[in-house]
Amino acid sequence: MPPLEKTPFCKHEDCPTSDELLEFQSGKLTQARCGEIQGHLEACEFCDAETEFYSQYPQDDVVCETCESVEIPAPLYELAEALLKNRQADSSSLDALMQGKRGLALKKG
Repeated sequence: MPPLEKTPFCKHEDCPTSDELLEFQSGKLTQARCGEIQGHLEACEFCDAETEFYSQYPQDDVVCETCESVEIPAPLYELAEALLKNRQADSSSLDALMQGKRGLALKKG
């Protein structure tokens, strides 16, 4: 028997959106669309994992239009900086990646 071809563990163009998976999880979709998504979940490990995540950690229905600033503890900030510098060839900093994100203030302790 030939080995099974591994597909990348990521969302693909034919995957339902995260919003659709949330609606599927909460029973807000038509029966036909639920059947389509159920079939997709049997074949897509990523979407199945995302749906499992939503069942373990229900999402609020409220969308945050304006978020408060969040202070990142210094040790967590330093860890993120170190990880980014190891992963990025251009040594992008956390500040550079987060620049322009609304509602997120980066303070180093």
